[in-house]
Amino acid sequence: MSDDQKKKKDGWMEPVRTILVAGVLALLFRSLLFEPFNIPSGSMIPTLRVGDYLFVSKYSYGYSRYSFPLGLIPFEGRVVASQPERGDVIVFRQPGNEDVSFIKRLVGLPGDMISVKKGILHINDKPAIRSATGEGTTSDGLRVMRYVDFDETFPDGGTHRIREVTDRGGFDNFPATAVPEGHYFMMGDNRDASNDSRAPSVGLVPAENLIGKAQFLFFSHNGSARLWEVWKWPFAIRYSRIGDGIN
Repeated sequence: MSDDQKKKKDGWMEPVRTILVAGVLALLFRSLLFEPFNIPSGSMIPTLRVGDYLFVSKYSYGYSRYSFPLGLIPFEGRVVASQPERGDVIVFRQPGNEDVSFIKRLVGLPGDMISVKKGILHINDKPAIRSATGEGTTSDGLRVMRYVDFDETFPDGGTHRIREVTDRGGFDNFPATAVPEGHYFMMGDNRDASNDSRAPSVGLVPAENLIGKAQFLFFSHNGSARLWEVWKWPFAIRYSRIGDGIN
């Protein structure tokens, strides 16, 4: 091969190498460090809103087969495992339907007994303490409902914000349930509008299904601008939420 042919070949291959290296680095970043996640529903209001985009730290609880895109590295259990803390906001795969990712707050650790009595979360038969912080109205498309926001404090400490529309809803009385080893009990902060561990379709979440801990918002919009409505974008962005940590 002549020098000119070699230079042409090398010149053609250089962009390919660059793309491949960039792709591998992006895959490693997403699999091992941080993965972006967007909020598609209101189940974590008031902590997270529809249109929020956040980073999830993949290293917080170690790695399972669900840490990698499309389960490219299949194995059982977790490696470099670390125990989540009560109150963490966690992205996980829905048990029994692992193609779907959920985001909820961890309220029950292995060995805990979790129940809900008249809307009040109980951990090991001790009630969480609620303190009202504000109220307003919301709509489900058919009716207008009044809600109350509370600061909820776990019996063993740790406070976060939740929203209640009623204390007489379908999930506001939930029988005492033991959390077995290797599983977690998750609840949404929007307590009357969350499909979580109180629902048969979710139930207790195996440790293997955890993806990572929600850390901070990197973008947020209110949905008022369509993709092609460029002139509306500046007014649709929730600037005050960008960079917020997630408590």
